[in-house]
Amino acid sequence: MYPILFDFGPVKIFTYGFFLALAFVTAIYVAGREAGRLSLPIGRFYDLCFYIILAALIGSRLLYVILEYRYFLANPLQIVALWKGGLVFHGGLGLALAVAFFYMHRYHLPWRPTLDALAVGMPLGQMLGRVGCFMAGCCYGTPTTLPWAVTFTHPESLCPLRVPIHPAQLYEALLSGCVFGVVYWLRVRKRFDGQVILTYFILAGLVRFGVEFVRSPYDYRGPVFIGLPLTQIIALSISLVSAGFLCWGIFRGGKGEQGVKGKGLKVEG
Repeated sequence: MYPILFDFGPVKIFTYGFFLALAFVTAIYVAGREAGRLSLPIGRFYDLCFYIILAALIGSRLLYVILEYRYFLANPLQIVALWKGGLVFHGGLGLALAVAFFYMHRYHLPWRPTLDALAVGMPLGQMLGRVGCFMAGCCYGTPTTLPWAVTFTHPESLCPLRVPIHPAQLYEALLSGCVFGVVYWLRVRKRFDGQVILTYFILAGLVRFGVEFVRSPYDYRGPVFIGLPLTQIIALSISLVSAGFLCWGIFRGGKGEQGVKGKGLKVEG
């Protein structure tokens, strides 16, 4: 498609990087609105978002480098070339969650309402990020003869050129938009704090698991176990584990930590 958005001679603005930045800004804005509705300390919440973004970038790039270690051993300078694509969502999610829990514990943020607020913005960020992937040609699909197949011709695209393929990135973007609709609807109807983030993990995991079936096997996704690549197994595991916690929360009748307003919880500002 269009891997380079603007070209000003020696200065290039890559479409992938532009959409990645737009994804973060949009996700933070929407999540911040939800944090305000939940009466969370907004300053601390935005600081948390900054550290989460940093951790997500490092974690997602680190996992990609690990999966493609042969290439990066031969080309170590390419490790920092984020504008060329190469971010694995699950790696970013893992490190971002670790950093988030540390920060919430350090500043006494109520972790369930905070994660629920983050969950409202995350699918929008994921959706825009996948549009960026599509523009760059990374995370591309398998060849297909379907009428909506796409053919990349730009020489700097990261996928095979002049081959009709599944627009796998757009499939995930569209489904992530649907996930946003669900969590946005649920945010004012949840039975217990933590239900929104668990619902997001369930749906996002299923979306990724399903889309992986039309992802090209040449777009490396880790070792294969029982016929499934590692990224697909991780996605399904996240969905199943989250479903277990969701059932447990519903079974308990939503008991446990309540929202900031519910118990008048004191939070550091």
